[in-house]
Amino acid sequence: MNKKYPYIIILIIVLVPIFIVFNQNRKIEKTSNTAVSDYKNISYIIDGNNVKLENGYSETEIPQSSLKTITRYFGNDLITDLNNDSRDDVVFLITQQTGGSGTFYYAVSALNTEKGYIGSDGYYLGDRIAPQTINNSQNPKHKNVIVVNYADRKDGEPMTTQPSVGKSAYLKLDENNRWGVVVADFEGESR
Repeated sequence: MNKKYPYIIILIIVLVPIFIVFNQNRKIEKTSNTAVSDYKNISYIIDGNNVKLENGYSETEIPQSSLKTITRYFGNDLITDLNNDSRDDVVFLITQQTGGSGTFYYAVSALNTEKGYIGSDGYYLGDRIAPQTINNSQNPKHKNVIVVNYADRKDGEPMTTQPSVGKSAYLKLDENNRWGVVVADFEGESR
């Protein structure tokens, strides 16, 4: 028997556990650096009120009422860089029910910063709409503009009518993390 084999076996017995531990630590490190769901656990401003989501959900008492305001993560996530800092931010929809029959939809964003995500204000899209997609604007003059597509009702139609009119909201975040509306076919400043 070759005298090298016991040393190789001992080396394998020592190195394999070290390799496994090292790779597990790398996986944990990778997971903790990607804040994939953190944006579902921060605050957003909805109609002037601070709403703190926990796992994409918030429930608050309505003063002097037995009703509650329920805010939920809806989805339609768009991962994009909204402020040119080379970090992936997230734009998505939330819904809010305030005790009546309405379901109000808002577009929000979570800016990815060194300290974690920071929530924006909510841009109100409508009541009981039919959300479609969220995309980056394809207009080359629209830098960091997102487009929220949805269906709504015609003016004057009752809320019981199924949404059938396609609409798009062109939105851009300002330096205060608030949404501004962008004209869809804006050609630039006039002289």
